Amino acid sequence: MKDARPLATALADPISVLEFTPDDWTSLLTIARAERLDGSLAYRLADLPLPDVVARALEDARAQAAFDRTQALWEVEMAHRALSPAGIEPILLKGSAFAFAGLPAGLGRLIGDLDILVPRDRLDDAEAALIRAGFEWVKDNEYDQGYYRQWMHELPPLIHRDRETMIDVHHTILPLTARRTPDAAALIEASVEIAPGLRVLNAADMIVHAVTHLLADGDLAGGLRNLWDIDRLLRLFASTPGFWDELDERAALHEMRAPLGLALRLTNRLYATPVPPRLAGYDRMRDLLFVRRMLARDGWGRPIRPVNRLGFYIRSHWIRMPPVMLARHLWTKAKAK
Repeated sequence: MKDARPLATALADPISVLEFTPDDWTSLLTIARAERLDGSLAYRLADLPLPDVVARALEDARAQAAFDRTQALWEVEMAHRALSPAGIEPILLKGSAFAFAGLPAGLGRLIGDLDILVPRDRLDDAEAALIRAGFEWVKDNEYDQGYYRQWMHELPPLIHRDRETMIDVHHTILPLTARRTPDAAALIEASVEIAPGLRVLNAADMIVHAVTHLLADGDLAGGLRNLWDIDRLLRLFASTPGFWDELDERAALHEMRAPLGLALRLTNRLYATPVPPRLAGYDRMRDLLFVRRMLARDGWGRPIRPVNRLGFYIRSHWIRMPPVMLARHLWTKAKAK
């Protein structure tokens, strides 16, 4: 396999794997592990007749995904116990939200840190409550602490001293230095209670956040997995009357209309997701650059296309902060090493 396209095709159309050779299977599973999509792939292929060795590998992937889900739900419960005495109702984000809400996007998804959103004026209370519950700072040097608190969209990462699990406490969904400014208050106001004391973003905002995480807050590492989240969410919510209009309105509110259009085009290109052309727009050359980056793994799961990846790495910093601030930040970090 020259790149990761067969993985995207297998997720979108599981029947495509039925003619695979042993070498094809080796490459597919290796790429899926590298992209942290092996659990999702395992569930997509669960009902197909597969070679025994492949079936066993995918069963292991499903078991790991189930373990991750159980651990993620336990961390949600621990965060709830820590924050509820302070009257804080955390809004679950990303994988933990998908798992807790029982959404198709959570099926087989490997879940890392617990990500939550709280009002900015409750950050100090949330921080104090989590520290009392056994969390400690991952980054405790003065520069990083100051940088996160002044410019980032979250507190410095916290890790539990016994469970060694991490939690990221957000107060918005993009760094304060970013060119786009999502409306954090609107995200919180429109959130939905999923259980007593726990909330998730509403359907449109959940997709806008997934788009933000994919296109406006990084170098597209893990892009196939993030785009798969968007595909699963779109297919689930698209049948709701008025959904596409609401999605357009919420994307405009959060200054994410152009990234939403790009995400819709990419998920249509790679996962054949049905999307309305009026929202997706058209930009063939730009789309090809993004597709090349998202598929940049060889049959051994190794990164390829270094120039393309470097361009997106530079882009990730460029869109996160103004040039002078970026230069000062990179210089300070380089001196610290």
